[in-house]
Amino acid sequence: MSEYDFDVLYLGSGHGAFDGAGPLAASGKKVGVIESDMIGGTCPNYGCNAKITLDTPVVLQRMAERMQGIVSGSITINWSELVAHKQAVIKPLPTNIGSNLKQTGVTIIHGHGKFIDPHSITVAGKTYTAENIVIATGRRPHHLDIPGTELAHDSRAFMDLKTLPKRIGILGSGYISMEFATIANAAGAEVSVFMHADKALREFHQPFVKAVMADMTKRGVKFIPSADVQALKRTAQGIAIQCGDHQEQTVDWVLDATGRIPNDDQIGLEAAGVTFSQRGIPVDDHLRTNVPNIFASGDVLDKPQPKLTPTATFESYYLYQLLSGQTTDPIDYPAIPSTVYTTPRIAKVGVTPEEAADGDYQVVRNHIPDDWYHQTDQETMGDSILIFDRDHHLVGATEFSAQAEDAINTLLPAIVFHFSKQQMWKMAHIFPSESAAAWHKIR
Repeated sequence: MSEYDFDVLYLGSGHGAFDGAGPLAASGKKVGVIESDMIGGTCPNYGCNAKITLDTPVVLQRMAERMQGIVSGSITINWSELVAHKQAVIKPLPTNIGSNLKQTGVTIIHGHGKFIDPHSITVAGKTYTAENIVIATGRRPHHLDIPGTELAHDSRAFMDLKTLPKRIGILGSGYISMEFATIANAAGAEVSVFMHADKALREFHQPFVKAVMADMTKRGVKFIPSADVQALKRTAQGIAIQCGDHQEQTVDWVLDATGRIPNDDQIGLEAAGVTFSQRGIPVDDHLRTNVPNIFASGDVLDKPQPKLTPTATFESYYLYQLLSGQTTDPIDYPAIPSTVYTTPRIAKVGVTPEEAADGDYQVVRNHIPDDWYHQTDQETMGDSILIFDRDHHLVGATEFSAQAEDAINTLLPAIVFHFSKQQMWKMAHIFPSESAAAWHKIR
């Protein structure tokens, strides 16, 4: 009889947990999952799934816009109906994820968990013990430390707005800022983006970012570079955003999209002896913290890999294999793709154009509107850059286009599995399709 309540206890229930917790329980391990909010964490409930639901009408709107003359009439977005639709889409997800976990044998514990020692976590006065513990608490929105910060809202609040404000100010110019600026602008709001520096989406190829920003500017989005926001102040006219150059702009609603911080400061890590910082929790190449029986996965990690759902899912599944005894190998990260869901999208994977400039690579550029398939819906914007090594293995790709995420997903196997040119020709894609159009470029 084990001296512990669980073989493995997860603190958090997002992708860093549930993608591995279910298979681990099904393998015969006694598994528990502690969650203080909604089962499934950020991504299903107020992140990826909610965001893409709000974005879908924007894609339809843009396509109708490009096809004018062939089709007639413009598409307007009914914001209140869209938010209601979003809620209807995501409402069943925590129940469904929880049910799937329970069916595999996982015990779900609701409440805020806090370490009291390396093997014990307390929830609402009750202590649960485990041989191994996985911290998968993710990240939460950062709040700018300025006077009036309480007047700003986070991304979750934006996606729950029942009425779209007329004037929206967005602080920051990363993923959340650029995606929500796209959605709000398409739905009819006047959007101003207050940038921390003079570049947006710094992790993406800047010529592509600038092209997307130019299109957003043409549509009415206002970008204020190096804004140095100093304070927010409520006035009779709305909320004044005061900048470092003594300029200010008044809006009706403010979104603080200045980043996310790790949920590692309110879970009792000190009591367990786990090392952590404002960057997150450092781990070794087996996702183990400095305490041998405590692991971590997902966005809470201090790591060079992108803090995205695909990364968390990969880490969670790796821990399932490790803790079930199927492997003792260190984690071996694949090339992890990332996309910013502006319209058009920007997506990338593997070696970047900037990295290729300093190495022995072949760089192939394509103008998306030149391809016949993208002429079917009259695309006028988009470019891709494909990067090959000296043996013609595809090692990197970046693209901005209406379907960039699908193009990069299509190319992903060639990069992960190092397909040769001969192997690429063995892939017979449905034709016509975005996959066939993307694959044709690398053969």
